[in-house]
Amino acid sequence: MSDLVGIPVIFMRGGTSRGPYFRASDLPQDVAARDRVLLAAMGSPDPRQIDGLGGADTLTSKVAIVSKSSRPGVDVDYLFAQVDISKPIVDTNPSCGNMLAGVAPFALETGMIPAQDGETRVMIYNVNTEARIEAVVQTPGKQVQYTGDARIDGVPGTAAPIVLNFMDVVGSISGKLLPTAKVRDVIDGIEVTCIDVAMPMIMMRAKDFGLTGYEGRPEINPNKELFAKVESIRRKAGEMMGFGDVSDKVIPKVGLLSPPRDPNGTITSRYLTPHALHAAHAVTGAVCVATACALEGSIAHELAKRDESNPRTIWIEHPSGMVDVLLQTRGKGADMDVIAGTLRTARPIMKGEVLVPRKVFG
Repeated sequence: MSDLVGIPVIFMRGGTSRGPYFRASDLPQDVAARDRVLLAAMGSPDPRQIDGLGGADTLTSKVAIVSKSSRPGVDVDYLFAQVDISKPIVDTNPSCGNMLAGVAPFALETGMIPAQDGETRVMIYNVNTEARIEAVVQTPGKQVQYTGDARIDGVPGTAAPIVLNFMDVVGSISGKLLPTAKVRDVIDGIEVTCIDVAMPMIMMRAKDFGLTGYEGRPEINPNKELFAKVESIRRKAGEMMGFGDVSDKVIPKVGLLSPPRDPNGTITSRYLTPHALHAAHAVTGAVCVATACALEGSIAHELAKRDESNPRTIWIEHPSGMVDVLLQTRGKGADMDVIAGTLRTARPIMKGEVLVPRKVFG
């Protein structure tokens, strides 16, 4: 008997992230054993992830776990896992909208659901956030099409569009739009907006940290003083938002916001993951920032270019370009509800098996 076990996998790019996509039935049902398998598959903990599939970056140390759903009106369930690079931690508290872009193609490729001729609409249940997302995939001739003319900033070239329509996203983890019951709080002398839509976030002005807000990874990632200040605020905000000790969690995320520079932009966001700057922007984070732009009194609303139309397209500038969110709102303040749509692309990179040591199964 070999001391290695092969697990079926499709390695995919989803939006501006990439990682292995697994069928839930191919992984251990015991959570501790599953997490050991995922750590081994990705090569964690190790800063280079040299012994696994991870790319030594938070954007490339992600996993999607997909299963056919038994929920009424839902096609597949999606569980996202963020695999820590340097610690033996697998975090399933947050979700990832970029990896979400590959879930419907994966389900079609693995035969979980049949493809329709022309386009296929797949209803996805996000287990992490208990939200539904409709994915619209191009399937001419009942085959997934990956080539096309759609372009997203942060990914070279073009590909077929995948439209994601987010529903049930308000209060994704906390159950509330405003987990602290306030549009603004003051933590360590800094004004913040704590908001939970698709992804719990703490939004602050970049200028309050001595930044222009237009810096990239080379300027921000080495700034240890900045991250020390941000982490202190993040931990206190986590307690205030009802998440307890978040020192070993990747939620809440942080957005450092500034006014737009591009004539077509609505707002500028530097999205922290939370201990490094995202090379582009998380989709779930974009939905949260877009919603905050429509929330009167928030830090985002203060800095954003005003647009009172409904629905409206919010263009969020990030280090690699811009991401757009088509936002439709109902109500105001803490009672506001939203439906958000965005365009992503995805493609399979490799199909096969990932080999992990048999001993990690326990």
